[in-house]
Amino acid sequence: MKTLMRFLFLPLFLSGCIINHLSLFPGIEPLKEIVVEGSGHEKILIIDLSGVISEETNRGGGGIGGGAPETGMIEQIKEELLMAERDKDVRAVLLRINSPGGTVTASDLIYHEVVQFKQKTGKKVIASIAGIGASGAYYIASAADQIVAHPTAITGSIGVITLHLNLQGLLEKIGVGAEAIKSGPQKDTGSPFREMTAEDRRILQGMIDTLQARFLSVVAQGRKMIHQEQMKIISDGRIFTTDEAKEFGLIDQIGYIDSAIELAKQTAGIKEARVILYRRPSQYANNVYSLAAIQPNLFTGDSATGDVIPIAKELLQGRSLNFFYLWMP
Repeated sequence: MKTLMRFLFLPLFLSGCIINHLSLFPGIEPLKEIVVEGSGHEKILIIDLSGVISEETNRGGGGIGGGAPETGMIEQIKEELLMAERDKDVRAVLLRINSPGGTVTASDLIYHEVVQFKQKTGKKVIASIAGIGASGAYYIASAADQIVAHPTAITGSIGVITLHLNLQGLLEKIGVGAEAIKSGPQKDTGSPFREMTAEDRRILQGMIDTLQARFLSVVAQGRKMIHQEQMKIISDGRIFTTDEAKEFGLIDQIGYIDSAIELAKQTAGIKEARVILYRRPSQYANNVYSLAAIQPNLFTGDSATGDVIPIAKELLQGRSLNFFYLWMP
C-alpha cells in the first residue's frame, strides 16, 4: 500500500517541483545594453518612437496564456532616457521616429521628457524620421537639436483633431434610446447619443484652438528657422515630402540613419562611438534597424492578438471624446 501511495503521489510531487521553477505571472525584465555597431569608449543611444503614440500600457493577461506584460510607450522611453542620463559614456541620443502621432497628452509627455533630459544632462538629441514623422511625432521631434528625415519620409500634419460619432440615428433604427440626466446643459458635450449643438461645437473648437496654439508654440521654440509666413502655411495640417519639409525649415537634413548617427557624433564632439540599443532579454537586436517592438496599427490593432488599440476602440465604441495630434488620412 505504501508503494502504491508513493507511485500515485509521485507525479503530483514532480509537477509541484516543475511549477516552482516556472513563472506563471512573468514580470517585466530590466533593459540591457546591446552594441550594434561602432567602437570606442563613447556611446550613441538609439531610442525608438514607433506606432501610434498613446498613454496605454499592455500588462498582458496576467498569467499563462495571457501574453507577456509589456511597458507602455511613455514609460519605455522614460526608462531609456534615465539609463542614458546615468551613463556618462552616452554622449548623444538618436530618437528614431516612425509614427503618425497620437493623443495630445501622450505626445506632450514624451516631448517634456526629452526636453527635461536635455536640460539635466546637456546631452544632444537628434531626431531621425523614417517613414512617417507626422503630427504628435513631429511635436516630439521639435525637442531635438536637429532633425534628419529619410528621403522618402512624410512629415508635417501640424494640427489637432477630434472625432465625434453620432449614434443617435443608428440606435433609433434598432429601437434603443439614451437620455442623460445631467447637472448642466453642457455636461454631456461630445456625447455620441445626441446631435452636436452649436454651443457644443463652439466649446470643442475653442479647445482645439488652444491645443493648436500650444503645438505651434512648441514648433516655433524648437525650429527657430521657420519664418512667420511659413508658419501660417504649415499650420493648416498639410503633410510634406522631405524636400518640402527642408524648404519650410521643418527638418535640417535629408539622409539615412547612418547620416543621423554621424550627425549625433558631430554634435556631441566625438569622432567614434559605439551605437547601442536598450532591449529586454527576450528581444532580438543585431543592427541599427532592429526595432524595440512592433507597435499596433491605428485601426487594425495588435496583429498578434487581434486587439484593437485604445484610440480606435474609443471611436468604435463611441465611449470617449479625445484630442489627437494625429495624421488620420
